[in-house]
Amino acid sequence: MKVYTIHLRPGSLSPDRDAVAVKEGFCWPAFIFGPLWALWQRMWRAAFFIVLAYVLIGTALALVAPDPVTDFAISLAVSVLIGYFANDWRRASLARAGWRFEGLSAAADRDAAMRRFFDLHPDAAYAAPGAAF
Repeated sequence: MKVYTIHLRPGSLSPDRDAVAVKEGFCWPAFIFGPLWALWQRMWRAAFFIVLAYVLIGTALALVAPDPVTDFAISLAVSVLIGYFANDWRRASLARAGWRFEGLSAAADRDAAMRRFFDLHPDAAYAAPGAAF
């Protein structure tokens, strides 16, 4: 079972449709695709900094010219760090955009987490911004 954080867009006409569930833990798509994942999530700043990190690390590796194993290990480590922090960056991006954190939900997948959250907290979609439920 996976744990998801539920975020709602305030002032939406259909709050149950304007909800996002972000998984806790490692993000495999961000690990594999990095900046493309950030662009897909509309996280422009994160995509820019991921590309910048790749360019800076690539430049440093070109200057140092390590053996291929070290080069691969450093590239893998950067991708692992991106995978570990990607969902946290997504939550921060949603918060900066004004989305409200409403709570946690545990389920097998994202859709089940949303259904479970709204079944247990039907008034959460219509609560005033910042109100505790």
